[in-house]
Amino acid sequence: MTDFPETADIETANADYASRFAGPAGAWLLDVQTDRLKASLQDLPPGGTALDVGGGHAQTAPVLVAHGFSTTVTGSAPSCRERLPGTIPFQLANHLDLPYENRSIDVVISFRLMPHCERWPELVKELCRVADKRVIVDYPAKQSVNFLADTLFGLKKNVEKNTRTFTLFSHHEVREAFEAEGFKLKRHPQFFWPMVLHRMLKRPGLSRALESVPRVLGLTALFGSPVVLEARRN
Repeated sequence: MTDFPETADIETANADYASRFAGPAGAWLLDVQTDRLKASLQDLPPGGTALDVGGGHAQTAPVLVAHGFSTTVTGSAPSCRERLPGTIPFQLANHLDLPYENRSIDVVISFRLMPHCERWPELVKELCRVADKRVIVDYPAKQSVNFLADTLFGLKKNVEKNTRTFTLFSHHEVREAFEAEGFKLKRHPQFFWPMVLHRMLKRPGLSRALESVPRVLGLTALFGSPVVLEARRN
C-alpha cells in the first residue's frame, strides 16, 4: 500500500475485479465501452501521446495503443501493473499530483476511478492540467436508474460479490468542474438499464435488445449511465 491520497485503482487493477467482466455478458459490456472510447478518439491522428490514469484494469490502455498512441498507464501501487501487457509502460504515481508537465500529454483518460475518488474535483483538475487536447473519463449519473443504487446495493452485491459503493454525479457538477479548466464537453451515456441487470441476464443478445428500445426512443441519451465524457480543450 502507498501513502497516496487516492488509491481506488488498486482494487480495480486486481484479478477479482476483472472477474466482474468475465463471460459473454461482461465481454459485451466492455465492447460497448471500447466502441465508445474508439469513437471519442477517431478524429485524433495516430502518433500522439496518451496517459491512462488508474488504468491498471487494462480495459482501456490497449484501445489507446491500437489507435497509435504512445501510451503510459499510471497506478497507485506496483501491483497495478500486473494485468497490463508488458509492452505498455507503467508509472507509479499520485493521481492528485501527476509527474508530468502542464499540457504535456495529448490525450488523458481515466475510467473506473472518478466514482471511487473522494477528492474527485482535484482529480479532474490534474487530468486537465496535463492534457493538451482531450480528457476522457467515465462516471455514473444521478439522472439515471442509478438513483436506486442504494436500494439495489444488496442485490448488486449478491450478483457481483465484489462490488463497492460509488459516487453518483450530476451532469451539472461535472460540467462545472471541467469548464472551469477550459474544456467543453460531450456526454455519451452507455446503458439505460443498470449494468448489474445485464450481468444477471448473462445473455448479450437479450441485453442488446433491451438497450435498443430506450436508445431509439432517446431515453438513453437523457438517462443513460455510466457516461463516457469527452472533454476537449477550448
